[in-house]
Amino acid sequence: MGGVPEKVVPGRAVEAPPAAGVAGLVFAVLFVASVVLLHRQPDSESTADEIRAWYLGENASRVGLVGLYLVPFAGIAFLWFLAVLRHHVSALEDRFFDTVLTGSGILFIAMLFATAASAGSLVAAVKFRDAPVPGPEAVGVARSLAYTFFYVYALRAAAVFMVVASTIGRRSGGLPRWLTLAGYVVAVVLLLSVSYAPLVALLFPAWVAAASIVFLTRNLGEGRRS
Repeated sequence: MGGVPEKVVPGRAVEAPPAAGVAGLVFAVLFVASVVLLHRQPDSESTADEIRAWYLGENASRVGLVGLYLVPFAGIAFLWFLAVLRHHVSALEDRFFDTVLTGSGILFIAMLFATAASAGSLVAAVKFRDAPVPGPEAVGVARSLAYTFFYVYALRAAAVFMVVASTIGRRSGGLPRWLTLAGYVVAVVLLLSVSYAPLVALLFPAWVAAASIVFLTRNLGEGRRS
């Protein structure tokens, strides 16, 4: 007969799908790719001719728009990673830390989306709305707004996320000691850094990728024992 969906037994925990463990790796790859592509747009120091050549050429579509459209998928992957992280490390009795963990993760995604919207708004306007090519001043304003959203707000939210995740992981034993220590160190760097260096931004996806590898390794080990 037709397949009958399995009933959920009250009180039984619903296990996260094993494939969800790769979400952090997917996020890290898409995040790094989008940051690199969006960073390659002209800046305020470019001449009007250089800006015009870039926006009217293939680079605007290949580099700017691709980087812009990768960001939503990076955010979706991070939501999956957040769910997997809570599944592995959250202490159900500690609602305070669990709430801050979820809130900081969602805030990071919101600031990441705002960054992409700011960085890609001029490209989208020229390509889809037939807007005139922006001048150096408009390019500088858009780039500065994107940098502010990303380096001042998004990375601070990411730092809070790592502090809370590392604290819960240490208390519950859900994360290895080296990963919690790395989370604290990276969080301090992100909180105190006033640099707009791209290498600083890559610390967060590196930590997320490491956590995903830990979860995947743990799932494989549990699968062999079962």
